[in-house]
Formats: sequence, structure tokens, C-alpha cells
Amino acid sequence: MSGAGQGLSLKRQLLLWLLLPQLVLFLVGGALAYRMALNYTEKAIDQSLTQTVRALARQVKPIGSGLLIDFPRAAQDIVEQDPKDRVSYMVSSPPGQFLLGNDRLPGPAVALPQATSEALLYNTEVEGKPMRVALLEVDYGESTSPQRLRVQVAKSLVVQERLTAELIADMLAPLLLLVVLLSVLVYAGISRGLQPLTRLQAQLGTRRDAALSATTPIELTQAPQEVHALAQAVNQLLAAVQRSLGQEKRFLNDAAHQLRTPLAGLISQTELALSEPDTQALRERLRKVLAGAQRSAHLVQQLLALARNEAEVRLQPLDVAALAREVAREWAPRAIQCGVDLGYDGVDHAQVPGEATLLREALNNLIDNALTYAGKGCEVTVSVQVSADGVALEVRDNGRGLSAPDLSHVFERFWRASDLPNGCGLGLAIVAEIAQRHQAQVQAQSNVPHGLRVILRWPAPPAA
Repeated sequence: MSGAGQGLSLKRQLLLWLLLPQLVLFLVGGALAYRMALNYTEKAIDQSLTQTVRALARQVKPIGSGLLIDFPRAAQDIVEQDPKDRVSYMVSSPPGQFLLGNDRLPGPAVALPQATSEALLYNTEVEGKPMRVALLEVDYGESTSPQRLRVQVAKSLVVQERLTAELIADMLAPLLLLVVLLSVLVYAGISRGLQPLTRLQAQLGTRRDAALSATTPIELTQAPQEVHALAQAVNQLLAAVQRSLGQEKRFLNDAAHQLRTPLAGLISQTELALSEPDTQALRERLRKVLAGAQRSAHLVQQLLALARNEAEVRLQPLDVAALAREVAREWAPRAIQCGVDLGYDGVDHAQVPGEATLLREALNNLIDNALTYAGKGCEVTVSVQVSADGVALEVRDNGRGLSAPDLSHVFERFWRASDLPNGCGLGLAIVAEIAQRHQAQVQAQSNVPHGLRVILRWPAPPAA
């Protein structure tokens, strides 16, 4: 789905943005879990040291001004509680003066002002190793000779690290398993979710650009809305390509079909002119060559206009009445040469959705047809009318007109009702194409009592 040099594929980007937050959350959760486990093990060690130092303190039995200390068995029980852990104890009286145990246990940083029933907990180092110490001081002796006994129990922090590691393992192992399972589900979900894009890619990959069959619409029966929207956009593009290819093919077929005869005639007349010894006959041949060349040029111009008119247009509000008057004025000199009375009859202004260049082309073809086929001494009228049904642009004449059967063929390509020269049967076909592009209706009717009317009608916009 991505080529070289085009960055990460969509699948990899989705995996990155979905799995990376999981990894971050896992690391943050691991750090928080480590902190919580450290805090809990520290509380557990403190509780154990507090109970132990109190148990040892209870082994001290005051006797008058002296002490009866029954430590050997108690000390052995404390040491044997956890063979893997290092536990030290120290009894001193007065505080700091060694009596029993490990004489290298340091005291607290601040001396206690008086004995208390609460154990003091602090961290220290013994032989370079960190230890946690619980300290309890007990007063004994007579009131005239008070004395104080200090009992200290120390435990290596190795046990805290071990307990923390065990808790972390117990907490993170299920979490890691859950992350792995979630990652597998995310990967499977992304792979399944991208299958419509894969099918779309496969459908596009099997197309052949040169064939019209390659522009058939893409069908995705089961796909998310976003993929359907993408397929719809691709189908619109394929439809535009199909229209363009159809127009090109139709233009080439029309040009090849219609230019074959006049070009053959030009070649024939030119060959005859080259072998013609008589000057007058040569001039006549050249006139026929000129007429054929003019007809071919007119045909090519009409074919190109037809091809241009088949393209999509952007409609904008346009005053079709002002445009009709302007085009009628431009054709006035030609009408005078043909002996035809050309005029405008209609409203001053009428707004329609249109494109000025194409509508001018339609009017040019309608007026040209009317001036050519109506005949000398006839009238040609350009009219724009506005009614409740919409806007009607009309070009009518009072010439010979067409029969009812011929009216049904006037908008067909290359159909001609007359043998007059310079015609190619594309003028009204161009008008029909332009009307279709403007979402207007085109009609050809008989003009009573005689003549022809061609009407372009825009329907009235729906009421707000």
C-alpha cells in the first residue's frame, strides 16, 4: 500500500499510533507499580522490625537495679526466621554502651529525650550495606537510680528489593500478557479493517488504462463508510475518464467518417485541375476545390465545437436576454447580405444559469441555420420570454420550414434536410449538446403558418 520513498504505510502508521501509547502506558504503569511495591514492602519490613524489637524488649526483666536478659534463644529465633535475610540486633545500656548482639549497629542521628512505647525506624549502613533499623528504649531500675535500655533490630534492605521484585513480577506479568494479547487484537483488527482498501487496490490494479472497460464502476459490497466514500470518489473520476474517452472516440469516428468524402473530393478535383488545359475549366475546378476546402474547414470547426461542448461546464447567473440582443446585432450585417430581416423581440432582462461562450455558440448556430435555410426575403426573430414555467430562448423564421417527420431528426448528428452547400448537419446537434449542459430543454417546432422555431427552455427554479 506504500511504495519506496513514500513513507510508512497506513497499516504501519496505525500500528505505531495504537501500539506506541500502549508501550508508554506499560512503562508508566511499571514505574508506578515499582513505586507502590517499594512502598508496600517498606511498610511490611517496618511492621516486622517493630514487632521484633518489641518482642526482644519484652525479654528484659528488671531485677532491682539490674536486668535479667534472656536473649540467647530469642536471638536465635530471630536469626532463623529467614536464613536468606541478614538480621542483626544490639542491646546497649545506657544507650550506645554495648551489652549484647552486634556492636556495629549505629544509633539514630538524634538522641531520644525519653523512653517511648513507639519504635523509631531509620535507615543506616553496616559494612557498606544499606539496612533498616528499628530502635526501642526502655526505662528500668529504681526511681532513685533510673536507667535506660536500648534495643535495636536491623534488617538488610535486600529483602525489600527481593519482595519488590516479586511483587513487580506478579503485577507486570499479567499486564504484559494483556498488552501482548491487545497488540495481537489491534493488529488483527487493523488488518481486517484495511481489507476493503486492499480489495479496492486489487480492483484498480486489474484495470487496463487503455480500455473503456477499465472505467466500469468499482463495487464494494461490504466496506466502512470512509472506503465507500473513497470508492465513490474513484467512481466519479472513472466516470469522468469514461466520458472523456467516449468523447475522444466519438470525435475521431465522426471526423474520420465525415472528412473522408470531402477530402477525397478535394484530391479528385485537384488532380483534374492539374490536368486541365483550359483556363476557364481550370478556374471552375479551383472554385470546386475552394468550396470543398471551405466545407471541410466548417466541418472541422463544428466537430471541434461539438467536442468542446461535451465537456463539463460551470454554470453562473447570466442575462440571456442581453446576450441574445448582442448576438443578433453581430449577425445583422450577414442578414443584410442574405436579404433577411433579423431582429430581436422579447424582454429586456432574463437571468438563467449558463455559460456565456457556449450559449453564444448555440445562438450563432441557430441564427446561421435560419439565415442559410429560411431564404431571401424572410424574417428571422430572436426572442427571450419569461413566464411562470421558466425562461424560453427562441429563434424562429418564416421560411419553408420542415415536415413533421423531419422535425424528429433535426438534432441528430450529420442529418441534413437540404442539399445546400457548406452544411454538415452538426449545427443543431451542437445546440442540443449545449442545452443539455445547461440543464435546459430544446425543441424544434413548425412556425405557423410556415417556418421553423427552435426553443431552449429553462424551467423555473423551485419555490423557496
